[in-house]
Amino acid sequence: MSFEEMWAELLPVGRDAVTGGYHRFAWTPPELECRAWFADEARRRGLDLEHDPNGNMIAWWYPEDGSRTGAVLTGSHLDSVPGGGAFDGPLGIVSAFAAVDLLRERGVRPARPIGIGAFAEEEGARFGVACLGSRLLAGAIDPARARGLTDAGGHTFAEVVHNAGLDPHAIGPDEDLLGRIACYVELHVEQGRSLEQPVGVASAIVPHGRWRFDFAGEGNHAGTTGLPDRRDPMLPFAHMVIAAREAAERNGTVATVGKVRVEPNGVNAIPSAVTAWLDARGPADDAVRRTVLEVDEAARVAARPHRVSVDLAEESYTEIVDFNLALRDRVGAALGGVPVLPTGAGHDAGVLSARLPTAMLFVRNPTGVSHAPEEFAEPADRLAGVEALAAVLDDLARG
Repeated sequence: MSFEEMWAELLPVGRDAVTGGYHRFAWTPPELECRAWFADEARRRGLDLEHDPNGNMIAWWYPEDGSRTGAVLTGSHLDSVPGGGAFDGPLGIVSAFAAVDLLRERGVRPARPIGIGAFAEEEGARFGVACLGSRLLAGAIDPARARGLTDAGGHTFAEVVHNAGLDPHAIGPDEDLLGRIACYVELHVEQGRSLEQPVGVASAIVPHGRWRFDFAGEGNHAGTTGLPDRRDPMLPFAHMVIAAREAAERNGTVATVGKVRVEPNGVNAIPSAVTAWLDARGPADDAVRRTVLEVDEAARVAARPHRVSVDLAEESYTEIVDFNLALRDRVGAALGGVPVLPTGAGHDAGVLSARLPTAMLFVRNPTGVSHAPEEFAEPADRLAGVEALAAVLDDLARG
């Protein structure tokens, strides 16, 4: 099956007919349909499908001698952010299957296993922690904490994975699997407009994290409660949003408040509580930390006159990731020299870099838009990405 045919099969899954955005949250029907598609593609090629304890899937192409170690892993993820684009994640997986097809057509016989991975809950859209599947695999999150994470409907991660056929008490680091992988190379659509050629290589992932602000006030009637009597958490929340932009400008970072939950969420009711999530990223750890500290201070100052309490919790944080230099240079050499650029987006390759050498390929995005329906890669650039990934896998799997 060609790249175009595979892409056409995935394209309608989880897509909103009105906005064109995707809603493929971990272990919901659209994402499960994508998982079934992945399994079908593995079977179609005679690849061995492995399910790890954390909900990650790997399709293995083993060498003729049956070796199971020293593997070269590629792939990405199938889940999306709310209203996301088509390319973030699936481009890396469809390209990986297409690259394996290309290598087989050319008669390549790898000396090392080649794996195509689909990592679970990369976006963190359902349970709030990005790259949850790879974090569990790498030991970057306490399994007990992961089991207790809840989605918007109050379902815990433990309940959801149990219903999906996994043992929630078995989640966590998989040293056997990690020990079989020599390196991981992830192909991904570029999530900005810095890449001027069809394909590039990542140098680093900048520091980034997510923080939850909880504003607690007092619910009351919107028409009968005088202004002096109100404990309205929406007011300090509004200050916090503006403070995030101002702190980012001062510190040379970016800060976003893209998710908010209001209780009881009624038009004629003063909110009793507001929960807001802050995403902050920047070129250096101290700049990101300073941004969050300044936002927290501004929120607390704004809350005092309104007798509103503020709590801050760090939900996830990833320090700067400098990709393995030797692997990066080898990938670049296999491609004959391509642009090298950093990224402000988090990826499974960044999480796994703490346990094994990782690298990333980027495919040009002419719109510069990501996490939105306008995310795009030209058909010719998609195929250039397949060619690039095939060349890298061929080189790395030779030994």
